[in-house]
Amino acid sequence: MKTISIDELVGELKDSQDRVIVAVAGAPASGKSTIAEKLVERLNEYKDGLAAAAPMDGFHLDDRLLKAKGIFDVKGAPDTFDVGGFKSLVERLSQNVEVEINVPLFDRDLEISRAGARSIGKNVKIVVIEGNYLLLNKSPWTDIRPFYDVTVFIDVPQDVLKQRLIQRWQSYDYTPAMIEKKLNVTDMPNVELVVMQSLHADFKIENVQKPHQTN
Repeated sequence: MKTISIDELVGELKDSQDRVIVAVAGAPASGKSTIAEKLVERLNEYKDGLAAAAPMDGFHLDDRLLKAKGIFDVKGAPDTFDVGGFKSLVERLSQNVEVEINVPLFDRDLEISRAGARSIGKNVKIVVIEGNYLLLNKSPWTDIRPFYDVTVFIDVPQDVLKQRLIQRWQSYDYTPAMIEKKLNVTDMPNVELVVMQSLHADFKIENVQKPHQTN
């Protein structure tokens, strides 16, 4: 697994002539969404319309369904996503035979997925997919792996991930007790899962910056 910068990754991808699916994986709070967005932005600076993003988070199951299934408290775990729907989308994006494909996006303000929130046209050469479990060495996630042309893992020390997660929930005005529950029940188990059970990627991006401390 080669360590690489975003600019170096742009250099690897920018002259692609065919559809390329780039999978950016990492633990919660690793910065994968930000890095994927920067990658798409840099690629489109090189050539307008070259790249687009299709985040896995658009396949979050709805809160009402999670509550009905009794798994609302672990929202964000692997089985709280529509993996089958995600696989179908990635396969369609990889085949690239449709004029355009609509993809869902997760609205963090409303805590729901919005269907058809973005369209990716056939002329887009590079589609960047990001999510926690893209490289998870566990079925059904391994069934999606063959559709990825390039894989990237965001490498962050676990203590930094924990600090970032704490700061994230503080920004949502969570109480210390709520934060502790969120970390212990969902976040840190998911961090452990991604770090220990993800397949090796083609490239690694190190993102070690600690969150800014607030008074």
